Amino acid sequence: MMNPADVVSVAIHPAIGIARVGNAAGAEDFFFGPEVLGAGPQVERGAFRNAQGELKRQAARFRVYATLKSGAVVELTADDATITWRVQLANLKAGWYRFTTAMDLPRNLAVTSTRRNPDVGLNDVDVGFLARAALDITPSPQRISGRSQAGVAFDDGTFFGKPVYLGELRTDAGGRLIVLGGRGSTGAHPADKATTTFANNDGWHDDVADGPVRATVAIGERTLEAEPGYVVVTPPNFGPGLFGGLTMDDVAREAFYAAGFLAPPERPSFTNDIWPLFDRLTGNQWVNRGFFLLHGRGSPLDARDPAVVGRLGDASHAGRPFREAVFRLFRDPAAYVYSPAALPPSYGDGFDYGFPPFAPSSFDASANLALTPTLYRLLKQWAAGEFVADWTDFPVLPSFHRLNVADQPQALDRANLYDVLGGPFHPGIELTWIMRQPQLWKAAYRLNITPEGTRTRQDFGPELTPEVCLAGDGPLSETGAGALTRWLGVPWQTDGGSCGSGGIYTPTYYLSTPSFWGARVPNDVLPQAAYERLQASQASAEQRAKHFDGRADWYRLLWPPPNSQAMITQWPTLGIVEPVAPPPGFEGTFHVEMTPTDPPAEDPTAALLAAVERLAEVGREAEAEAEPEAASARKRFKPPRIHRRRGDV
Repeated sequence: MMNPADVVSVAIHPAIGIARVGNAAGAEDFFFGPEVLGAGPQVERGAFRNAQGELKRQAARFRVYATLKSGAVVELTADDATITWRVQLANLKAGWYRFTTAMDLPRNLAVTSTRRNPDVGLNDVDVGFLARAALDITPSPQRISGRSQAGVAFDDGTFFGKPVYLGELRTDAGGRLIVLGGRGSTGAHPADKATTTFANNDGWHDDVADGPVRATVAIGERTLEAEPGYVVVTPPNFGPGLFGGLTMDDVAREAFYAAGFLAPPERPSFTNDIWPLFDRLTGNQWVNRGFFLLHGRGSPLDARDPAVVGRLGDASHAGRPFREAVFRLFRDPAAYVYSPAALPPSYGDGFDYGFPPFAPSSFDASANLALTPTLYRLLKQWAAGEFVADWTDFPVLPSFHRLNVADQPQALDRANLYDVLGGPFHPGIELTWIMRQPQLWKAAYRLNITPEGTRTRQDFGPELTPEVCLAGDGPLSETGAGALTRWLGVPWQTDGGSCGSGGIYTPTYYLSTPSFWGARVPNDVLPQAAYERLQASQASAEQRAKHFDGRADWYRLLWPPPNSQAMITQWPTLGIVEPVAPPPGFEGTFHVEMTPTDPPAEDPTAALLAAVERLAEVGREAEAEAEPEAASARKRFKPPRIHRRRGDV
């Protein structure tokens, strides 16, 4: 039994937990997010949906850790203490200011922003249900305690008087907190109001949210207040196990370096600092065709090819020309010059400043994504051979419970932000540019959280200027419920549905790059039908290469266009790009688009293809052998979910 007097302090981890919406309504229709840096969500293949094909929610789980007088760190559960959790959630998007650009853009590119829904509750005068408070979804704070508890819902917040469910609290068998977010509910006031833009649709709301997580810990006769955490509910992750070339962990750590909370690495480790960057870019081959050609299988930058990694990790003088050639491909974050033919192949925060009406000669460097200054400096040292050549083999991620307890808090803190994209912030699909501002933070991974019971300030005048925004008493000075997600698009579906790649914005270019948020809302995917043919086909190497190289538009199942409109109601039907075992003849994890409807077995075109491919196997006897499959290709199949008439397209 723990001696209460031995406890110096208690803290909640992760410091910021990430939950994600889903439309599945079953009591057990959820899974947990990653708890180890670089790991994907904790779910088996095919378990992202329930039996009805509905998308499960990702839950955020919070734990309490105690630091003892001895210096040891231990997790406290219901075996050791009575833990009473208190959580406040809010969605403040509709009552906030419009997104135009990130307000910390350099070179005076940031612009003043006006209010969303400007005609509602003008000057904050009480005009009944039209007061601006009607725009803020602010349910009552909730609390929960004990083992395996459930049913504490955030369901009394309203939008123009209409209740909006933002999620619920549960506990696991150890008394740890489980936070579930909303179910992807989006709507308008009035109900027939149309969306008009990607990020600032007046009259609209969604059900993402964020807010503080607090805990009172009673150990015997002693009661302690834990260092609070925070939860953010985001849109779904349609690319689980894939990560941005730049992660939110990278972005936040840059702020921690600037604030003096952490010291940046002096000398890069190849295994810990350099290879992960290339590996993340390689992972995006499964969600964007341009990334596939630049970084995917067979590329000189394929970070899952042992021979390529051998060259990248070679610290010798002989390997320097290759390293320097690779380094020169990356754009300098301090540069003023627009450099589209550079890495990472992603749009940047200043996306607007890379297109008309600006002349190409005046396109700004911020139109494309760059590494953080620290990552770029580490990459430069690597190119010069000034790095620790510590590569032994591809790392195997440990399970969370195999970590030393003292290492678990940091693992939780970093794993959650590593699983969030670090750009581009235009405005972003999960979190946005404010996370790189040092003033947002109290300590590494700890936000400056408002006092309990405080309502988050929404009024900074009729317009929000960059100067007011970044001031010491501006909206970044404290973080309360709803303060992080309000900067994002409303509703998230219109933003996610319009966040395409170069294949949409610059269709005359060869590659479908740059990309916006491919690791979360994909662009080009390997469909399940191609994976099934790779599993079953005994066809030639050339024929198999066609299947592997074939990529399909992820948005193709949305109808009618534009994508941003169809996304509002059809987002749960989009495919999850799931990690799966490789087909015969291949190595490494595949990430394949699995859809809830239209499986390959109901696809007559796939059946015909299977019949044709069998011709090579059976030779002249193929007619008799192939007839059953050919016949199946001609039989009456269940009509596809999407069946367009000629006049529709």
